[in-house]
Amino acid sequence: MPITLPVFSGVVPILATPFRDDESLDLVSLDRMVRFFGALGVDGFTALGVLGESNRLTDAERTQVIRTVVGAAEGKPVIVGVSHPGTMATIAHAREAAELGAAAVMVAPSKQPVPNDAVVLEYFRRVVEASPLPVVVQDHPLSTEVHLPVPLLVRLAIEFPGVTCLKAEAMPSPARIAALKHGLKRPDVTVLTGLGALFGFFDLEHGSDGFNTGFAFPEVLQAMVASVRAGDLEKARRIYGRYLPLIVFEQQPGVAIRKEILRLRGLLDSNRVRHPAATIEAGTTGQLHRLLEATFPGQDLRQPVRVEG
Repeated sequence: MPITLPVFSGVVPILATPFRDDESLDLVSLDRMVRFFGALGVDGFTALGVLGESNRLTDAERTQVIRTVVGAAEGKPVIVGVSHPGTMATIAHAREAAELGAAAVMVAPSKQPVPNDAVVLEYFRRVVEASPLPVVVQDHPLSTEVHLPVPLLVRLAIEFPGVTCLKAEAMPSPARIAALKHGLKRPDVTVLTGLGALFGFFDLEHGSDGFNTGFAFPEVLQAMVASVRAGDLEKARRIYGRYLPLIVFEQQPGVAIRKEILRLRGLLDSNRVRHPAATIEAGTTGQLHRLLEATFPGQDLRQPVRVEG
């Protein structure tokens, strides 16, 4: 049977995976975070992305995370990261995601001993053809060490009907997004921005359909998207400029800063990052707290924040 392709646009947060202080999985916090973001009006969720520390989870924990997110999403579409160095394992993860109620899977290529576009193409062909769900192609060379040329990404979207979205996280992202939008011949395939919204305004200006990233204040990203959709690029630029210091600070390597923000928002009980990665240290915590107070003066971060622009 043909796959019904969801159209991913707007703001689709990448979810952190919460752990307790002893590094055990915290499904209560995960449920709370999904419901809070859902009440903000986000357009979907992504579980087990790079931010989700999926490479530090057991298979049983992956299942628990997916089941929890799908349940808390209350009908909003859930994308599940299923990338694996082995093609068959990626397909197995995709099938499990479908069984647990996901709407799509996100797939990134694996590093090859010798860079080879033909192997990448064959990997995606096998995964897309075997997956019961539509595929979001993730282009994130910072984590994969695989560089996907724009013509190859366009070819994936054109040749494989199961591809529903391209997540553009290779730099320079604005220029690449413009090239992807120009080359795509399928209006049903969207292009989403990642990288913590680091180049967010410029990506939107060049045709991005929205955000698929883990920035801890989706309200800011929603306001930017709404402004662009209303044709008010100048307002979107002002919002971007107003919150850019926080976006840059949060985008430091790792997930420790983002988890501390989510804890301060009351969404996670602990900011624990699973070993061997490090949890946020005291000096950075102090910097972050001062930055948040300057960015949202007098606001209760446990409530939806007021976005100024």
